[in-house]
Amino acid sequence: MTSTKRKVSNLLGLAVLGLLQESPMHPHAMAATLRERGLDQSFKLTTGSLYDVVRALEKAGWIAAQETARVGGRPERTVYAHTPLGQEEFLRWLDELVRVPADEYPKFLSAVTYLGALGREGAAEALRERSGRLRGQVEDIRRGHQEALSQVPRLFVIEAEYALRVMEAELAWVDETIAEIEAGTLAWPAEGSR
Repeated sequence: MTSTKRKVSNLLGLAVLGLLQESPMHPHAMAATLRERGLDQSFKLTTGSLYDVVRALEKAGWIAAQETARVGGRPERTVYAHTPLGQEEFLRWLDELVRVPADEYPKFLSAVTYLGALGREGAAEALRERSGRLRGQVEDIRRGHQEALSQVPRLFVIEAEYALRVMEAELAWVDETIAEIEAGTLAWPAEGSR
């Protein structure tokens, strides 16, 4: 399967389509559900971006308004659901993302490219701080994952396992690199010879 150009390519659209698998909902409920489940860590979520994506999905014919209702003094809220085309596109998009590795450009990889510019001590210090922060994040993910597993089947939180494994691999690499810098086994250009 090859990558295709789709009408909506913002991954937040995938999240919206995924939520609508469960039931029709309005954008406010979508945002609340994504945040409640911690998915705002996987998808860049702002109120503006969410409404932009909902409009794009509706324009593409992937979702359709089911009803508009006002509850109490709150503003009117439009509830959306999948269209048959939206269901097809969701499955096609999801299948492609699982099957086809894509080039991603993580900020840390970009920074590591120039690690030497920090000097031996500066690089070790920055990596030690990153290691500490990663350890905290790993523990938070582990705790949240275990809590979630007590409430839902593993399949519904499997993305946390993936995130945990990726973070653990990064942490192992960071710690190994710190050890090499401190042991002097990572070749370093002479200070001032940049």
